[in-house]
Amino acid sequence: AAEKSFAAAGEIAGFETRDSGHGRTEVRRASVLPLARLKDAPAFPGLKAIGRVEALRTTADGKTTTSVRYIALSKVLTPNKLAETVRAHWTIENQLHWSLDVVFHEDDARTRKDNAPQNLAVIRRLAQNILAAHPLDKPIASKMRRANWSKDFFYELFTHMR
Repeated sequence: AAEKSFAAAGEIAGFETRDSGHGRTEVRRASVLPLARLKDAPAFPGLKAIGRVEALRTTADGKTTTSVRYIALSKVLTPNKLAETVRAHWTIENQLHWSLDVVFHEDDARTRKDNAPQNLAVIRRLAQNILAAHPLDKPIASKMRRANWSKDFFYELFTHMR
């Protein structure tokens, strides 16, 4: 329904950003369609608008890929604010996964049986949250090493959980 509504809406205000780096160029376009302009609007409680974010990525070899995402909004945002919010969300997601991969070596885990992969993922995230909550101004990897070296610091980590 969202795709058809955006196609039929005609002129919609949008916001565009361009980034280059890591051997690729990315163009992102954000637009927002208020509920009043949606055809066959879904009956979601609190739905005020639908956001659309289109990303075109061109690699150094000239290959272009396009992805389109639709976002249910509980508030009518400007296209600029939508782009900013989506970008901030993915920044947080990427930082979380980077930390889990680099510090906890999550991608190297070979656990495959039953619920073990999901259980270990929960334990890693719990450990990450415990380490991040501690007020010591050091990276998570440093706190992990220190907890490994010092039983007192290990116990101290748990006193800062709230």
